[in-house]
Amino acid sequence: MDIVKIFVPTTIAFIIGILITPILSGYLYRNKMWKKKSVVVATDGGVATLTQKLHNDEEKKTPRMGGILIWLSALITIAIFFFASMFDGPTLAKLNFLSRNQTWLPLFTLILGALVGLVDDYFSVTERYDQKAGGLSSKKRLLAVFIISLIGAWWFYSKLEVTEIIIPFVGIWDAGFLFIFFFIIVMLGTYSGGVIDGLDGLSGGVFSIIFSAYGAIAFLGNQIDLAAFCFVLVGGLLAFLWFNIPPARFYMSETGTMSLTITLVVVAFLTKQVLILPIIAFPLVVSSGSSIIQLLSKKFRNGKKVFLVAPLHHHFQALGWPATKVVMRYWVAGIIFAALGIIIALIG
Repeated sequence: MDIVKIFVPTTIAFIIGILITPILSGYLYRNKMWKKKSVVVATDGGVATLTQKLHNDEEKKTPRMGGILIWLSALITIAIFFFASMFDGPTLAKLNFLSRNQTWLPLFTLILGALVGLVDDYFSVTERYDQKAGGLSSKKRLLAVFIISLIGAWWFYSKLEVTEIIIPFVGIWDAGFLFIFFFIIVMLGTYSGGVIDGLDGLSGGVFSIIFSAYGAIAFLGNQIDLAAFCFVLVGGLLAFLWFNIPPARFYMSETGTMSLTITLVVVAFLTKQVLILPIIAFPLVVSSGSSIIQLLSKKFRNGKKVFLVAPLHHHFQALGWPATKVVMRYWVAGIIFAALGIIIALIG
């Protein structure tokens, strides 16, 4: 029954995602929900010459906000099983995976992250577009993530009374009050990995692999509701990926990446396997890390760059790799590191 509880909602989320795409896609194209200008100013204030060349937003005219497909299909699926369980009785009640101790908090972060990201995306495709910030400023987005992380840390500490973290090959560490600070730091750091959205099929494939890995860990840890939640997101992600494979019909953008990155952190802490997050989410780590290294290098080495352009996937693209090769190699690396993370979780 546990397997059914996971894969039935996953399949339904995928089907819902496929069915709502024509409506979403039609709306985005009718309202021209794409960036009207390419980014011309880099994060450090310099001219983003290579970024303009690689993205070329002025000519692509591919809508943003594709992340709506992911979280909306997940929310509809959750609602279907929740309300159906109230009327049908024991059969559908067993398929309802909405529970206070496992899925309330990740659902909360998914919704909040989606809404904040949606506001950012809206500003980035309207006349309020800011060439440097691309919507809401980085400070405003980080402030939103900080507030969400503060609420999440409080819920873990006060409501769920969770302060333990598994240290692989060592044992369980009871972080006590330090859990709150650690949670906030991890969420802010993981959110920075959202820069992986930039090539057709990249973010959808990578996030599908990551959530599948944590879904498997939750299942093996008998957190069936959490596992179902993870795989429902995978169902929505695969529906998104179906339409995001080159040529992409739309991009995930901030409403997708913010909701997924901060929800991923909550899932990792709920499984108590947050210390293997950098392994399972290695593609996010290298993308975020390359951007940080690039910024520090330009600041402290008189403008010298380590990469042709950051994040790392765009560096490979600038080297002449076809975008499809970059994406597929990220998928391969993602699968390998996700498998490694699962192994460590099992034997550590």
